[in-house]
Formats: sequence, structure tokens, C-alpha cells
Amino acid sequence: MPSFRFESTVDAPVDEVFAWHTRPGAMERLTPPWESLQVVDRSGGMQDGGTVTLRFRRGPVPITWTVKHTAFETGVLFRDEQVEGPFKRWVHTHRFQAEGADRCRLVDEVEWEVPLGPLGEIFAGWAVESDLRRLFRFRHDRLAGDLHRLAQAGLSENLRIGITGASGLIGRELVPLLTAAGHTVVPFVRPGRSGNGDVIRWDPHKGDLDPRDLSGLDAVVHLAGESISGGRWTPEKKARINESRTLGTRLLADALARAPSRPGVLVSSSAVGYYGNRGDGIIREDSDPGQGFLADVCREWERATVPAERAGIRTVHLRAGIVLSPRGGALAELLTPFKAGVGGRVGTGRQFMSWIDIDDFCGIILFALGQEALRRAVNGTAPLPVPNATFADTLARVLGRPALVPFPSLAVRAVFGEMGRTLLLEGARVLPHRAEQAGFQFLYPSLEESLRHQLGRHEDPMERTEEGRGDG
Repeated sequence: MPSFRFESTVDAPVDEVFAWHTRPGAMERLTPPWESLQVVDRSGGMQDGGTVTLRFRRGPVPITWTVKHTAFETGVLFRDEQVEGPFKRWVHTHRFQAEGADRCRLVDEVEWEVPLGPLGEIFAGWAVESDLRRLFRFRHDRLAGDLHRLAQAGLSENLRIGITGASGLIGRELVPLLTAAGHTVVPFVRPGRSGNGDVIRWDPHKGDLDPRDLSGLDAVVHLAGESISGGRWTPEKKARINESRTLGTRLLADALARAPSRPGVLVSSSAVGYYGNRGDGIIREDSDPGQGFLADVCREWERATVPAERAGIRTVHLRAGIVLSPRGGALAELLTPFKAGVGGRVGTGRQFMSWIDIDDFCGIILFALGQEALRRAVNGTAPLPVPNATFADTLARVLGRPALVPFPSLAVRAVFGEMGRTLLLEGARVLPHRAEQAGFQFLYPSLEESLRHQLGRHEDPMERTEEGRGDG
């Protein structure tokens, strides 16, 4: 029977690494972003032979996969075996070995067998091996990164954290990161949307949020807001963008100020659109605001938190750059044309793109929650912004495709109007000065590092790193 083994060393005690794997959110964090995997059912737990049913796609084909926990030894190992799914046999053993007091050797062992015997191995065996190496390189890298970010943030365990926009692109990564770390997440839920367990009901349009429901929160992360992309900025679209940010933020800040007990910190979304179109000059948090629709929205967005600040709640305005994830946002939209070999620069290609890996962005949120020195404006961008042409060339290189088809400025304006001009043809070179000054460490500071991580396109999956993040 074919077998696979992947191991790395994590800079954390073995008990901490093991506990992380047993908490809610761990499976979601360990699922690569290029996979469409969903947990559709859970029954029981790791210790009592529980099962998990997953659903994913291979091309156009939907696949259901049910695995059962068949062994569990605290701090040492647990094992999953396929009950029903695409393999003839699948046994995955997770092993945890202490290497001193503060390091853990993490070992993943997989025994697998595809249908059709030797014929199946000839045609599919190489693909399974390649997919496994790609999968576990990502899993080990992300685990090591998450534990590093949690240690860097200095948060105590078991915080109760309210989150708006928990179902959005960032929220879907942040929530499992927090729960796998042992925190309790309380999502804000709008009318008409279901919510299980501990939730906070609110309606920004009607101004409906009971301050009493906010009591007991240790922190709040505010991520909700209408997408700024997705078509032309009609007057109606602009109104929705502005109102979704200012009304919701003002309602939240007012309620937090009046809550019987208040959280210590509010991390509220903003965006680098605050700075407007600034060419290639270096922009830091103390730079002047820019001109235009997005700059105006961002100023009002940040002003809306004033009631919380006046009530003594430490408030951070996290000015997000272009957050990179294949699950949504700009990168997801670019993947199709670039994979097809018809991608390229936009306009002149000289406009700067201030980007950030989604894992580092979640890391800055954690860092802002735990660092008392951080308040007011904090740029959520990587330390190495790049011109659009460099972004296009780097993405094409990672995908193994050319970048020879430009998107001319005239075409951008004709198709997208003001939205296209602002988001695609303009830019700013924004640096994360305050986060770095406070001691935040980026794990993916360069664009190519981030893209290879998020897309699973490492140049040498067998490469052994000094820290062991992804040695096979």
C-alpha cells in the first residue's frame, strides 16, 4: 500500500500544538485556500470515535468524504480513517513528538490506496503524491505561522471577541484562527440570517443594537461593509458603500459606549483608500488624507468610531490594503485570466499596489487586539508594495504563465468608469510603519512568498527550511 510522510518542527510546546488541533476551527485553518472543502456534518468528537463528513470538488465533480476518528492519545497522536469517499483506503495518523520543552515535531503519516489496484496507481498515484505534498506543506506552514502570530500578539486565552462581517473573506479566516487558539467568537448577525449559539443581533439600517448585548465582550473586531468592487459606482452603489460603513460603525460605537460593561479594544476596518492616489511617494499613517470618493468614505468611516474612543475604548483603525486570498477579492478575480495566459498589467502598470497576505492581515488584527501601544490608524499592508506591472509579472511567474495581455487605461474607464479608474489605475505606496514599529513580524513580506503560500505553488516542495516550516 502506498504511504506518505511529512514532518516539520514547530516552535511551540507539544501540548499546545496538540490542543490547537483538537479545537473548533483547526480543520478550517488547515484546509488550503485553493480547495473548496466544506464541513457538512459532524458527529461526536476525536476522543469518542466521531465522524466528519466533508464535501469538495475535483473539477466539475462533487465528492463527499466521510472520515472516522479511530485512535486518540492526548499529546501523542490521533488517527482518521475513511468510511466513505474517493479512496479505496485512507488512514491518516497525526503524531506529536516533544523536542525539548518548547518545540514539537509534527508528523503526518498517510496510508492510501486508490480504486482499480495497480492500474489506478499508475494513472492516479503520482497525482495523489503531488497533492499530498502540496497539502501538507501548506498545513505545516500555516500551523507554524498561526502559532507564531498568537504568541506575538500576547493575548490571554479564553477571550470573548465580537466580530462583525464574520462570514466575509477576512472573517472566514479570522474566526477559525481565534477559535483554534481557544477564544470564544460571538458573531454579529443581521436580520434574516441564521445564527447558532452565542450571537449578537443587529440591524445597522434600522439602528437596532442593544448595548446590553455587548456586555461581557473583551474585544470587538468590526469588518462589515459593502464590497467596493463588482461593477460601476452608480449613485446607488456609492450610497450603499458609504452607508454600510458609516451607519454600521456609528451604531456599533454608540452601543459600545453605552454598554453596561465595555470591551478593552475595538479594531475597526478602514482602507488605504484613505490616502487617495499618491503616485510612488512613501505613505505612512501620519500622511495626509487624499482626495476622491474612497478617501471621503474612509474619513467618515473612521470618524464614526468617536463615541467608543470617548468612552475610553482603545480604538484601532486598520487601513487594509489589497488582501490576497484565492477565496475572494482581487486575487480570486485575477486567477482565471492569468491561468488562461491572458493576464497582464493594467494601464501603465506604474501605479502601486499596497497588498497583504490574508494570513498576515489576520495576524495584524490579533496583534492590534493584544498590543496596548497600537491605537488610531494602523496600515494593514505588507512592507513591500509593488507597481501593478510587477504584480502581474510575479503572479504569472508563480502560475507558470505569460503576462503579455495588458488591460489598457481606455478600456478600464470604458468598462468600469470611476470604480475602474480608482481601484485599477490609481494607487499608493503604503507602508505598515506603526505595526512594524510595535514589533509585528510579517511571515510573507514579499509578494512572491505570499502568492506561493496562498496558491500552493512552491518552487521546491521538498526544500528543508531552518525552522522546519515545511520540511518533508
